[in-house]
Amino acid sequence: MQKNDGMNYAPQGKPNPVVKPGEFAFAAIGLDHGHIYGMCNGLMEAGADLVAVYDPDPAKVEAFVKRYPQAKAAASDGEILRDPSIQLVAAAAVPSERGALGVRVMSAGKDYFTDKTPFTALSQLEAARAKVKETGRKYMVYYSERLHVESAVFAGELIQKGAIGRVVHVMGWGPHRLNAPSRPQWFFEREKYGGILCDIGSHQIEQFLFYTGAKDATVGSSRIANYNNKQYPELEDFGDATLTGDNGATFYFRVDWLTPDGLGTWGDGRTLIVGTDGYIELRKYIDIARDRQGDHVYLVNKEGERHFSVRGEVGYPYFGQLILDCMHRTENAMTQEHAFKAAELCLKAQQQAVRVE
Repeated sequence: MQKNDGMNYAPQGKPNPVVKPGEFAFAAIGLDHGHIYGMCNGLMEAGADLVAVYDPDPAKVEAFVKRYPQAKAAASDGEILRDPSIQLVAAAAVPSERGALGVRVMSAGKDYFTDKTPFTALSQLEAARAKVKETGRKYMVYYSERLHVESAVFAGELIQKGAIGRVVHVMGWGPHRLNAPSRPQWFFEREKYGGILCDIGSHQIEQFLFYTGAKDATVGSSRIANYNNKQYPELEDFGDATLTGDNGATFYFRVDWLTPDGLGTWGDGRTLIVGTDGYIELRKYIDIARDRQGDHVYLVNKEGERHFSVRGEVGYPYFGQLILDCMHRTENAMTQEHAFKAAELCLKAQQQAVRVE
């Protein structure tokens, strides 16, 4: 697992198959972001068979097949889309291309699982919504900062058990290390990556909706800036926003590309969840100056103060639930509306953001 560079951070968990070999086949298309490896790891650990891969860059395909030799290199994405045995396509294309690819995948009768951010424009979201309605296929999103983080999964379990009462406020911090030399050109092109609130902000908004149970929200304010990377004029290295859910819960989040070199991981991601009967703090990837292992959960409620170290203890149930949802046409992993609403709100936050210097 690469801890210094978030772009290549690919968690690995314990195998927990929900299907037998040969029951659920998937393929990968679009290897532009390293998250594709985490997506594939999660699906394979849940029992899915990775059978094919396509990307126009032979070097990316070669590296992928070296990691996953069972994946056959396809001559085109059409070869994968025409294969009736493939049920799901996982993709981490350039962000601005994810929506159109998803429409093609669903038109081919397959479910789609894309890296975040799923869209860079509201028009792409509307096209995907229309195609979902037309085909009945799924357009699922790898919101990895909740789905592939054991402390975040555990926090959801605590909330469901009533550990902190009704959730009324969430604060999220999503700092990332820039590692500019390792980034592809599209990463610095605003039209292609969508803006910082649209991109890494999508993780934060999805968590707010999930932990509070809100079905919708309004964006109160949002800001973007390029404080420290003027050599990349289209990059935004800072963004923040406030939201209010339709159930009255409130939210503040901050994302940035300002992680200092001295931190022992790619970003000190944290979440603070405030309820009527207590609060939870997540230190996802590191507990600075104390423990370089992540997945620390701090709980305070009427019963006292507790610390849980949950690395390797909780697992990643989303992937198995997604496979079963695709097979049985259920919505236990994540509802389609939830996936789309998080995307819609990050697009709106980005669209109305005030630029500061």
